Amino acid sequence: MKRFLENIKIAFQALFLNKLRSLLTMLGIIIGVGAVVAMLSIGTGAQQSVIESVQDIGSNLIIISPGNIEDVQDIRSTMMGGQTSELNSDDLEAINKEATLVTQAAPVVFSSSVVSYSNKSTYSTVYASSENGRELYNMDVERGKFYTRSDVSNTSNVAVIGQSTVKKLFDNIDPIGKIIKIDGKNFKVIGTLESRGTDMFGNDQDDFISIPVTTAQNKLYGMNSYNMILAQSVSEEEIEEACEEIKSILRKQRGIRFGEKDDFSVQNQTQILDVLSVITGIFTVVIAGIASISLLVGGIGIMNIMLVSVTERTREIGIRKAIGAKNRDILIQFLVESTVLSITGGIFGILFAVLVSTILTRFTILETSVTIMPIIIALSFSTVVGLFFGIYPAMRAARLNPIDALRYE
Repeated sequence: MKRFLENIKIAFQALFLNKLRSLLTMLGIIIGVGAVVAMLSIGTGAQQSVIESVQDIGSNLIIISPGNIEDVQDIRSTMMGGQTSELNSDDLEAINKEATLVTQAAPVVFSSSVVSYSNKSTYSTVYASSENGRELYNMDVERGKFYTRSDVSNTSNVAVIGQSTVKKLFDNIDPIGKIIKIDGKNFKVIGTLESRGTDMFGNDQDDFISIPVTTAQNKLYGMNSYNMILAQSVSEEEIEEACEEIKSILRKQRGIRFGEKDDFSVQNQTQILDVLSVITGIFTVVIAGIASISLLVGGIGIMNIMLVSVTERTREIGIRKAIGAKNRDILIQFLVESTVLSITGGIFGILFAVLVSTILTRFTILETSVTIMPIIIALSFSTVVGLFFGIYPAMRAARLNPIDALRYE
């Protein structure tokens, strides 16, 4: 143990004798470890954002959309702006009447529209639903009120707006009771919604306006169908059974025969969460893998500098061997030096990653989370790199003939 500590002391002395060279050698390890830890922290933060977004909307939410997401033709049609099937009021009524594992369901129509007030205008997402859409989508009213069943029945021109839209159109003016224009049609602002911030993809969840679904269909977009239907299962535990029940009801309602594919899709938040988690996981691993290439570059730098060190210290090695040092002692000394160089670079790389993650979280929309596991992995990998790329220089030093080494000038 005493000899090992002595080797570490000698290693640090060698580092400090050539500070600039040591720093430049460690730079590849610093960048590699920093990049790997930073990328993994971004990936972890993205996964946490996915989970939080799901929890914000509701863990027992079910999304029914037109078209079969497993059908390539339906996906292609959707991407081209077409639609292979539609959801309508008959589908919604069937779910509300026949589903025993669903507490409530609401239609959704959404589109981007020009919204203006006085001399200010902006593009905003119009999210239209029924009166219970507020509860299903967890929209909390900050001031005023949400539209009622009567507003939906009477296709009233009323609107509830998000905080970002309030700031864009009204600044410091109280928006309640004001008349705004949506695609040229007058709407009375009856309420504002509490801020929800950005979602996992950096989209502003407060830049939208909610209006009665009937108003959107009949007065804005001229459509009889829905973009989707939201439903809520009686409990999170029974959400899978609720999804199967909805599928059965809609197949019967839409006259889909046994063996034929569904022309609609039913997904719950857990399924969406799983898919997004897989996507973010793959993205994180790929980016971290690319970043780890710089660790190999750093390892090559360590090998190069250790070979130079062996050449510079040939006479020192000869003297040590002449006074009794064995090949094993020389081998261990140079291995310790390369490992110390690599681990020191790894520690600085971790500090660099923490700094980068903090800056990204504070000044960008990205959420990062530095956990202990990426740090352990990166530090272990940098140690292995130091050992691997230090073996050849260490073996070369150990095999030097002491007589030749003493003659070396």
